[in-house]
Amino acid sequence: MLNPSLIEQFKHIAGPANVMDGEADRHCYSYDAAVLTAVVPALVARPETTEALGKVVRLCGDNGLPLTVRGAGTNLSGGTIPDPRDGIVVLTSALNRIIEINEADLYAVVEPGVITAKLATEVATRGLFYPPDPGSQSVSTLGGNVAENAGGLRGLKYGVTKNYVMGVTFFDTTGERIVTGARTVKCVTGLNLSSLMVGSEGTLGVFSEIILKLVPPPAAQKAMMVLFDDTAKASQAVAAIIAAKIVPCTLEFLDNFTIRAVEDYAKAGLPVEARALLLIEVDGHPAQVADEAARVEAICKQIGATGVQVARSAAERDKVWAARRAALSALARLRPTTVLEDATVPRSKIPDMIRAVEQIAAKHKLLIGTFGHAGDGNLHPTILTDRRDEKEYARAEAAVGEIFEVALSLGGTLSGEHGIGLAKSKWLEKETSRGTILYSRRLKKALDPKNILNPGKVLGWE
Repeated sequence: MLNPSLIEQFKHIAGPANVMDGEADRHCYSYDAAVLTAVVPALVARPETTEALGKVVRLCGDNGLPLTVRGAGTNLSGGTIPDPRDGIVVLTSALNRIIEINEADLYAVVEPGVITAKLATEVATRGLFYPPDPGSQSVSTLGGNVAENAGGLRGLKYGVTKNYVMGVTFFDTTGERIVTGARTVKCVTGLNLSSLMVGSEGTLGVFSEIILKLVPPPAAQKAMMVLFDDTAKASQAVAAIIAAKIVPCTLEFLDNFTIRAVEDYAKAGLPVEARALLLIEVDGHPAQVADEAARVEAICKQIGATGVQVARSAAERDKVWAARRAALSALARLRPTTVLEDATVPRSKIPDMIRAVEQIAAKHKLLIGTFGHAGDGNLHPTILTDRRDEKEYARAEAAVGEIFEVALSLGGTLSGEHGIGLAKSKWLEKETSRGTILYSRRLKKALDPKNILNPGKVLGWE
């Protein structure tokens, strides 16, 4: 329980209307999209200016209060669950200004609470392109994207959030303003703190401003849906396309279970009889697009595709991609509990990973719908279960562990884009080393000696 005088100090800084200390309000910020136990924060603060944000951080630092920053709460690894020891949640939703879009030098400056899709739409009206497109882009914030190094459907060709961060301004635990990076293409001034902050999951600082690189949009695109009567053939086609040195803008995989769920949910005209399908889009110069689309179609047919449907209009293309983005929502309707994972493997190992997930589902008698960014090796095995059924949920947890074991054995990683948070920290040493964790903890201790910045996340507890 917080001291009443501390609560008054938060209200003085952020304004009484921007501090929530009632239990009902606080409960709304006790969880995120991960299947983990909720923790009700001691207080929720919503600063409306960067000056107020810095003062809130300093107040937490001075009093040793654990601080968790929350954007939209779409996190999938428990990264925005508050600390149980009088944890404070700091909302960035009011820090939502697009400060600058520079068309001459191709960058944007934003506050952390800007919705991802809002920036993408705004720069598109200027004839520019911000490629990172996480599935939650319509609600997720850019501060959260940077903190988690979010990916998305276009990651195969265009990379992920880290590839577009030019600079970050953030507050340390004393409320000191730290400025990193620049608006220039090249910058080697001082330590590369911007890169350190990307993917740090709120454990090293609190973002107040972000500089993001923009690029010219592609001149042409062509999207296609490729049908297969066997998941193995679909996964082999993914590997073959990459091996042919073709890099599509997007290369997505859906198994039959997911296809049926999405079609029932979105009524997008997906072929429910297909055992698997690939959603592929190539972009670039019109001549390049025509050439690569023809080569992709030929590769898929050679491997055994039963059909290729090319989008005939932008509306038809958008309808299919909207259906793909609805995959998680469609699956989540089917059972009370949805466990969405993102184990990622080298692209050539996609066939092995898909086969392993199917075997794990059969072994544990679980419903697992698999979809994801197959082109960059990032699959989303989605376990549909009921957490209230202790025996079934125990099987689900065992399946998650086995999925991670397989991914690591194939040279993969625990997380391609969802982060480690609380959910995956216990497996981190298996991918890295004990030395890596100890080194990282020493780094955090030097920057956050009271361990108030999202404690327990990523590196676990010492």
